[in-house]
Amino acid sequence: MVVRGGWEGHDPVAITDLFLPFLRQRGFDVRVSDSLDVYADAELLAATDLVVQCWSMGDITPEQSAGLASAVRAGTGLAGWHGGIVDSFRGDVAYTLLTGGQFLMHPDGFSDHTVTLAEDRADHPVIAGLNDFQVHTEKYWLATDPDIDVLATTVFEAAEDRPRAVTMPAVWTRTAGAGRVFVSTIGHKADDFDVPEVRALTERGLLWASR
Repeated sequence: MVVRGGWEGHDPVAITDLFLPFLRQRGFDVRVSDSLDVYADAELLAATDLVVQCWSMGDITPEQSAGLASAVRAGTGLAGWHGGIVDSFRGDVAYTLLTGGQFLMHPDGFSDHTVTLAEDRADHPVIAGLNDFQVHTEKYWLATDPDIDVLATTVFEAAEDRPRAVTMPAVWTRTAGAGRVFVSTIGHKADDFDVPEVRALTERGLLWASR
């Protein structure tokens, strides 16, 4: 189930379309929804192996939020990238606890920066065999749950309002009950996925999260 919408600046249709052929090739029967109402359909979500969410900002009802969380805890996977998953439904604490992180800010514009893979998680199937890589895109500052499995990080260098460099999670996984959650902060624009490592870890993350 691909759920897409919200703020159009993250181009939810065009970017999720990049992954539909991959999912179908991997045997998924893909359904696309432009409404959050699917999160309140318990029967539908129970039959869904993976929810790919690309819905930036916006509001979610308590019923929709509880339905999504319940489905994930029962085994439905949840995956997404960038603002489509960590800049969604600000203020809904249950949703943030489900995903493990919430966008707070990013510096103006795009920057060249390094994504560093976690050496102690080098055998994780999402990043196994990959190396650190460079991107030219937004860099997200987040509030994150300590109970996430961080697979990659970025560094915010010391600045006028920051006396020391800060290492920030950029890609992580987590479990919620019987369900798996994959989050990547990379993916503001379609060409972010032209970076082979970004494309690879995103595709692997979708498969990892699936039931």
